[in-house]
Amino acid sequence: MAREHVDVLIVGAGLSGIGAACHLRRHSPGKSVLILEGRDAIGGTWDIFRYPGIRSDSDMHTLGYSFRPWTANEAIVEGAAIRDYIRDTAREHGVDRLVRFGHRVLGAEWSGGEARWTVRARRPIASPPQAPAATPIPTPIPTPSPDRADGTASDPGDETGATEVVELTCSFLFVCTGYYRYDQGYTPDFPGIENFAGPVVHPQAWPEDLDYTDKRVVVIGSGATAVTLVPSMAATAAHVTMLQRSPAYVMALPARDAVGRRLRRVLPDRAALPLIRAKNIGLAMLAFRLSRSTPGLMKSVLRRGAIRQLPEGYDVDTHFAPRYDPWDQRMCFVPDGDLFAALRGDRASIVTDTIAGFTATGLRLDSGAELPADIVVTATGLNLLAIGGMTLTVDGTPIELSETVAYKGMMLSGVPNFAVTLGYTHATWTLKCGLVSRYVCRLLNHMDAHGHQVCTPQAPAADTPLEPLFDLKSGYVLRGTAMFPKQGPTAPWRLYQNYPRDVLLLGHGSLRDRGMRFGRATARPRPADTTAR
Repeated sequence: MAREHVDVLIVGAGLSGIGAACHLRRHSPGKSVLILEGRDAIGGTWDIFRYPGIRSDSDMHTLGYSFRPWTANEAIVEGAAIRDYIRDTAREHGVDRLVRFGHRVLGAEWSGGEARWTVRARRPIASPPQAPAATPIPTPIPTPSPDRADGTASDPGDETGATEVVELTCSFLFVCTGYYRYDQGYTPDFPGIENFAGPVVHPQAWPEDLDYTDKRVVVIGSGATAVTLVPSMAATAAHVTMLQRSPAYVMALPARDAVGRRLRRVLPDRAALPLIRAKNIGLAMLAFRLSRSTPGLMKSVLRRGAIRQLPEGYDVDTHFAPRYDPWDQRMCFVPDGDLFAALRGDRASIVTDTIAGFTATGLRLDSGAELPADIVVTATGLNLLAIGGMTLTVDGTPIELSETVAYKGMMLSGVPNFAVTLGYTHATWTLKCGLVSRYVCRLLNHMDAHGHQVCTPQAPAADTPLEPLFDLKSGYVLRGTAMFPKQGPTAPWRLYQNYPRDVLLLGHGSLRDRGMRFGRATARPRPADTTAR
């Protein structure tokens, strides 16, 4: 049976994958494209996470796509609004019709003789409505939406769980699956947690029927998820306690962009929206650079900001003064200071302590204190997962990601015709993803123009000092960084946390450099394979 072939196969239909498909439509319109999505809905993170208060921790003027500016007044919005934005973008550009849902990619094997990937994916035998055979993006064929009426997505597999493995081939493989496991969050091995009689919930698997009205809730954690949950749950819970082992930096930001609103009053949107985006990028870069160059100054600024927002006499140094420097770990942003507002009331509090054990009715702390609880929420982080957990093989040799070197933060040494979107860790994720997608389009167009079939990033010299790809010191990064590629000290093997520099490097830099090798297949494609056109 002939394998279906497509020019570009995208893995993942979240913010990154939909953006990649839209860029291909805009800049490489002759390419046939297919998107394989393991779940049954578009949206990725923003469809999966359903915990109370879920929202962006970046402003939508930078989180949104450059080719479809965010136009609402609110700059920091809830997850449902982001999910709708992604889906609306997909529909407007016709790429929603290119998604095959319920396809979990297992692995891909590269054949240098044929210059193509063979991709294996598991899907339910009773498959949901699918995109048609891969077609060039300009002429997609409509298919019905598989989403449930309530906007949620079902998991792949029919009621019996029967699945099958299918194979497709592609000339270029573009992985847009993010960097963490969608099916499992991280929960430490808390001593005696089995003693607790109430529900223990991880935000990544939030039960739809969880009723916390008038309940005592303990949220374990101090990161972005915890600071989002506390003010949201405090609105109806009897009391919410955020229990943190150590504090994080928390900064209040306005949910609405006042400068942006003024710009839009005096300028047309086509001029104002790019200016707002540039302003927000510049301010975020300035804050990051100051954190690196003058950490003491930034600590002081953040401390004074917390003091202004909290009740007089509040123990800021215990609960809001981390041991590390700003941006050694991701900073937490709270819209309109909602966390601080909750702490000013009597239905939310922070306890900085460590867990000694659990009782049937709460938690025992190492200080000797006890926290009563009806519900415990473990907002304790993510499990990292590189390239969606899929395996890669090049000409029969399995690829160990940790032994590769990242090329321009988006390709892997020794792995041909392959790219992965890894956004910024110190700035808005989508900024880097958009640059990666635009670069892939440039690369594909260059290869077509010069008769190349293969592009293979090369590793730097063997004696080049290498380091982890991510420089954050957050727990979830330290736990999983070993599974990711390494990076070198200089371009093109360096992952720069610098948007203007990457605009020049990826948007306008030479495609021919010391780290890239172009070529052609060494044998003809198999006659049994077909290319959809």
